[in-house]
Amino acid sequence: MKYVDEYRDGELAKNLAASIHQESHLDKTYRLMEFCGGHTHALSRYGLLGMLPANVQMIHGPGCPVCVLPIGRVDFAIKLALEHDVILCSYGDCLRVPASEQMSLLKAKARGADVRMIYSALDAIKIATENPARQIVFFAIGFETTTPPTASVIKQAQALGLNNFSVLCNHVLTLPAMEAILTQPGGVPLQGLVGPAHVSTVIGSAPYQPITSRFHMPIVISGFEPLDLLQSILMLLRQVNEGRAEVENEFTRAVTPQGNRKAQALVDEVFEIRESFEWRGLGTLPVSGLKIRKAFAQYDAEQRFPDLIYRSVPDHKACECGAILRGEKRPQDCKIFGTVCTPDNPIGSCMVSSEGACAAHYTYGRSSGE
Repeated sequence: MKYVDEYRDGELAKNLAASIHQESHLDKTYRLMEFCGGHTHALSRYGLLGMLPANVQMIHGPGCPVCVLPIGRVDFAIKLALEHDVILCSYGDCLRVPASEQMSLLKAKARGADVRMIYSALDAIKIATENPARQIVFFAIGFETTTPPTASVIKQAQALGLNNFSVLCNHVLTLPAMEAILTQPGGVPLQGLVGPAHVSTVIGSAPYQPITSRFHMPIVISGFEPLDLLQSILMLLRQVNEGRAEVENEFTRAVTPQGNRKAQALVDEVFEIRESFEWRGLGTLPVSGLKIRKAFAQYDAEQRFPDLIYRSVPDHKACECGAILRGEKRPQDCKIFGTVCTPDNPIGSCMVSSEGACAAHYTYGRSSGE
């Protein structure tokens, strides 16, 4: 299959791993942060971490959209589902994210709330047209990758004249999170970043240039296949060894410097920057999230349901999800990982999401000795 088998060739992977070993200087430690949950899972799933030299360390970053969603935003959705008799539409990963008082959207559904898992934002529009007497709220999350589909359904709702549809917007931005990681006091010293692939198909590679310039930080945008990641790691090592700090694009088959201009225009038409947004693990970051513009205010759930007052809620005391998202700890450093906290009984969001670092390590890492 084109663009799959070619990027999973075992012999080429061994050759790239050998090149990485040759390029890694024994007197250096290379700490490289993968900024995407998809990369985190690919590294574990394909056993790539075991192919790297001991001095090349991959650090998990805050690139999982479900993981960085703070408890207070999940509480919003639960309140709508339980107290406002709405049909709450959500992607599957969000249903089991732990919220306040040991609640989750799935537990709210068990209590009688009408919570429905959807696979596409368009599913929420379909539910709204089929249930004109009910209010439908789409619990929208994600980085720049999933923002254009949300913008599209808001415009579609407007075109259809739907008065029973709104969006609880939790869309966040990648670059402010990168800056937060690189400026946090006492943070993990990094030598390079593996740039997110899907995000970059939308925003392009050019927006990362200020990060490389300001922090002298090499960035390589990588695809998700084994050869993509090994090649990207090799490219980062070469930048570090040569003292360069550039934005390089390994994922040229999908990412361009300018990105998807139509998607960017659509997002800009429907959304504007929030003054601040709370992230799990990173705290409240300025200009790091999006909100719905006034022109589309009737589709903004926070405007439609004004009793939604945000309250910041601390994570479970035993959960290390915040430190893992900051790159300060690994999943296996958490005392409850794999015992109290499992995919069947998640204590933190990093064990819930299909892109979460804890879920990746639990599924793939334990048997490979990571």
